[in-house]
Amino acid sequence: MHHEDEAADLQVLATQFIDGFVQAADKTSYLKLAGVPFERPSATGPKSLKLVDVELKTEWQVGTASPSFGSRELSYLPFPGEMVRERTNMSLIYVSMDEKSVLDIRDFLTQRKKEIDQ
Repeated sequence: MHHEDEAADLQVLATQFIDGFVQAADKTSYLKLAGVPFERPSATGPKSLKLVDVELKTEWQVGTASPSFGSRELSYLPFPGEMVRERTNMSLIYVSMDEKSVLDIRDFLTQRKKEIDQ
């Protein structure tokens, strides 16, 4: 699969996963059925990290900015109302007494997809 196809596939998976989580009556069971680990190994020590929060963050892209040719200024293009897009992302927050780890749902889904495809 081409990189663009993989990115589009991942976006669809993430959107569906987030929608399912938001609509689920039992959020814990939804996460368990999806294979979300409730404990993860620590990067810094022997104690495992525990899943304590699921964070949803919604943003709206209202324009774009990119470097201007031959200038240190940005070329800014605000979007007309009909082009404004909503993006929601999800993060899994794991903690221990010594550490906090944030796992982006896209990283989790990428790993799960690799495991399933094998």
